Amino acid sequence: MQGNCSENYIVGEGDVLSIYVYENEDLSKTVRVNADNSIRVPLIGVVDVKGLTVPEIASKLEKLLADGYLVNPQIDVFIKEFKSKTAVILGQIRSPGQYELRGKITFLEFLSKAGGLTKDAGNTATIKRTVAGTDTPTQILIDLDKLIREGDASGNLSIQNDDSIYIAKADVYYVTGEVMTPDSYKFETNITVIKAIIKAGGFTGIAAKGDVRIIREINGEKVVLKDVDMDEKILANDVIIVPESFF
Repeated sequence: MQGNCSENYIVGEGDVLSIYVYENEDLSKTVRVNADNSIRVPLIGVVDVKGLTVPEIASKLEKLLADGYLVNPQIDVFIKEFKSKTAVILGQIRSPGQYELRGKITFLEFLSKAGGLTKDAGNTATIKRTVAGTDTPTQILIDLDKLIREGDASGNLSIQNDDSIYIAKADVYYVTGEVMTPDSYKFETNITVIKAIIKAGGFTGIAAKGDVRIIREINGEKVVLKDVDMDEKILANDVIIVPESFF
């Protein structure tokens, strides 16, 4: 019989299984999966469960017990404790840390499990993943804008055992001087000077609208850009300065 809600979960070392054999309480027991991915079951002895899901283990045990031990055995297997598969998520996430993987889980589901993104989260996430047969972890870059805002499901990958996920902090820009709400703001692609100023609440009544300047780092040096076009696209870490009008 199939006996667990985590039907796609592949059992591994450290998991604790509850095995229930109908009408045979003496054969029902709780077992831990050993380092060699085996379990020890009454009558049968050692059973290899490597690469098997919970329903597959139940089916295998039924076949083994039917081979000279019981007539038409019916077995349920449940996972009592998940211990074998985990992934880590760090960076701009509300509850960073290590989490158990209970069955198949997507990237977005894993984000939700960890509390969701913080307000300072950037537009990218990086998954470091070890691929079988290689020594160097593979890095997978996920565009959060495309995934979350545009609904591009191609980035909603399945999280695997030992994945390490990092949510980058957002780039910012700064608006200061004669605007209603001078502050730092989350950088967005294709934002223009005028849009950045509007984001900061717009000009005050004494703003020198025609004298907006940008402080920008170029080749390691900070440069003041004058005669700024309001439709010019800004860069991450730009400082937009709106001076006071003296007329």
